[in-house]
Amino acid sequence: MKFLVADDDAISRLITQVALQGLGHECRAVSDGAEAWEAFCTDRPDVVISDWLMPGRTGLQLCRDIRADVSGQYVYFIMVSVQGAIDEIVEGMVAGADDYLVKPLDLADLKARLIAAARVTSLHNHLSDQRSELEGLNGKLADLARRDALTGLGNRRALDEDLGLLEARVNRYGHSYCVALFDIDLFKSYNDTYGHQAGDVALQAVAAQFGRGARSGDAVYRYGGEEFLCIFPEQSLDNATRAVQRMRSNICELGITHAGNSPGVITVSAGVAILEAGHGRSMSDVVQEADEALYRAKKLGRNRVEHIVRPSGVSASGAT
Repeated sequence: MKFLVADDDAISRLITQVALQGLGHECRAVSDGAEAWEAFCTDRPDVVISDWLMPGRTGLQLCRDIRADVSGQYVYFIMVSVQGAIDEIVEGMVAGADDYLVKPLDLADLKARLIAAARVTSLHNHLSDQRSELEGLNGKLADLARRDALTGLGNRRALDEDLGLLEARVNRYGHSYCVALFDIDLFKSYNDTYGHQAGDVALQAVAAQFGRGARSGDAVYRYGGEEFLCIFPEQSLDNATRAVQRMRSNICELGITHAGNSPGVITVSAGVAILEAGHGRSMSDVVQEADEALYRAKKLGRNRVEHIVRPSGVSASGAT
């Protein structure tokens, strides 16, 4: 273990240091409380053995400061006092000390205290490791709870949470977001022809292509069934529509055979809408508008993109 010994009495300090080093421990010895605190912050020892009364910072102050430290490492603190000073020992324990030694130092007594120190520090380290592991697992579970099991994209829970945050950013910071809603054309027919297992493989391929086609900062979600939703931050409606056109074209280029679809491969239709600050609409309104544009794209022949604008009236445009 790594030790820090703080004692303004040179002889007592040397005896403790030599004893610890003789027992195979790493030890740094200092002569006052201020130097002890600096050494603690630099070395991060496992155990501090500190005299009660020192210049610069008392052992009691040093103990309290160490207990207030939030680095996460538990430090075993042994307070040293003169024989019979029971009031000092009690006050030290109340301040956070784990154990005590009395002067003059007894080697057998020191060895006994070190056994307790090793056990307690080992237990704290084990608990710290378990806590870190648990936090990591909780983080993974939280991420899994936001992921669609089949495609690995964000799921509806993630989408609902993120839409709320985005709406707040629009209202507070004046950001703008475009939303695109995609639907795989005639996917029920695909499942009927090729089976649901093949349908799952196709969904995974389409989802992966959406992920590759999205820019850094864009977010793609599985909206449900064969529908996907993509969010484009800080893009104009025209730019977002062009991006969606590229994504639509990339799905065609996957070349996934679909005999029931007129192009002979899986295609997607898409609808795009925008949310800008100051228009008194919500993200749910924009998703609904994107859904309306998607419906129009499918009605006009599928494998196309339509967009919709409602801030100052209604307009729509589409492309194949």
